[in-house]
Amino acid sequence: MARPKSSQHDLKRDGILDLAAQCFAQRSYPAASMSHIAAAGGTSKARLYHYYESKEAILFDLLDRYTQRLLAIIGQAEATAQRRDLDERAALHELVRSFLAEYEHSATRHAALLHDTQFLGPAQRDLILNRQRDVVAAVTRFLRRAYPARVNAGNQMAVAMMLFGMINWTFTWLRPGGPLSYAAFAEEVIAMLEHGLSQ
Repeated sequence: MARPKSSQHDLKRDGILDLAAQCFAQRSYPAASMSHIAAAGGTSKARLYHYYESKEAILFDLLDRYTQRLLAIIGQAEATAQRRDLDERAALHELVRSFLAEYEHSATRHAALLHDTQFLGPAQRDLILNRQRDVVAAVTRFLRRAYPARVNAGNQMAVAMMLFGMINWTFTWLRPGGPLSYAAFAEEVIAMLEHGLSQ
């Protein structure tokens, strides 16, 4: 009978994923090695291999968990909208706030999702890309419900990508503790959705 994993096992894996995401963001996935990740954590490469068999296994676990988290945020936003009886626009606005609250604390994970999915094997890459498509499809539904007179089958992908363009690249320029917080930026995005720059 296999020995059950200790409660610390998942905590150790979470810590490894944090370190790996930072290494991938700083060095790039191809340039980062298991040795770099181990050194960043002050441990040995052999200890790292106790938790993950390869750098690709780390990348997959990182992206697997992160894409599941994004889908969970969407599910939570839908549940919150129903529980609070929000109208469709308010539901979309809450989703934008929730995404940016997550992005504030997961910039390196988000960078890995945008830059490093290509380095996974075909089956794993397809799984992550399908989850990304699910996220885009869900946000598109939120947009169509929120702005039915403006968002239609002909432009819905462009509008969804416009929204993602506003929020997805914040990790490159929006810094916690800077002059504009993630929460304040969420309100700017919502104002842009509602009014453009005309008001």
